[in-house]
Amino acid sequence: MIRVLLPFHLRILAQVSKEVELQVEGPTTLGSVLDTLETRYPMLRGTIRDQVTGQRRPFLRFFACGEDLSLQPLDALLPDAIATGTEPFRIVGAMAGG
Repeated sequence: MIRVLLPFHLRILAQVSKEVELQVEGPTTLGSVLDTLETRYPMLRGTIRDQVTGQRRPFLRFFACGEDLSLQPLDALLPDAIATGTEPFRIVGAMAGG
């Protein structure tokens, strides 16, 4: 099971607690986790990544094992600790302003 931590605004939209668990089929890639998340919670489609291009939305970042994966391709394999559920995959809402 993959553990995914969602930012507050996505938790409210999906009506879930801070962490969700997903069963990802096949290799555990950034894209497969996001595909599974959007399939299980269709109300999140278009909020994490653009539905046409598949690109990450501005002001959202992806982290795994303390590493920023936001600029990685969707077919990038996630660390084993994420695949086994030892560590959570984090979607973080970035802050802007000054």
